[in-house]
Amino acid sequence: MTPSEERQFRDFVQGALPGLRRSAYLLCGDRHGADDLASIAIGKLFRAWNRVSRVDEPMAYLRKMLVNVWLDERRRPWRRERSTAVLPDSPAPPDPDVVQRSALLALLARLPARRRAVLVLRFLDDLSVEQTAEVLGCSAGTVKTQTARGLADLRGLLAPSAAEANGRDAS
Repeated sequence: MTPSEERQFRDFVQGALPGLRRSAYLLCGDRHGADDLASIAIGKLFRAWNRVSRVDEPMAYLRKMLVNVWLDERRRPWRRERSTAVLPDSPAPPDPDVVQRSALLALLARLPARRRAVLVLRFLDDLSVEQTAEVLGCSAGTVKTQTARGLADLRGLLAPSAAEANGRDAS
């Protein structure tokens, strides 16, 4: 890689990194895991930079890499470990913004991987149906179907919470 290509790569990564880390965090729900996913995707991007730098939308290519890395990581056996419900120490109460983000991450974690990826790309990364389809390597119709099903799943998950909140208000 020539010095100018390396400079071009660094400039691209520097501009793309905040959005890439945000997307990775929304996909995996863990800040350290998000950094790992972003690092792996950037490493793969570096190896393919000669090719990628010539495409029209290198950010779309990088997003696709990120989603593929995330899906690959979810298939690894050690990713199937689950944390326990009981913690040894009680943490300090979180601020309301953290509570809302945690609630969103908990709801997203309950969705199937494909629906979660579609919802993150469509609504949190603000991609169009066509851009999301390109990133996921599927048709626009599949994206629309997965979006509708993912939103229905979220509504179903939120319905019991709303009913509980209404029940507490009535007391």
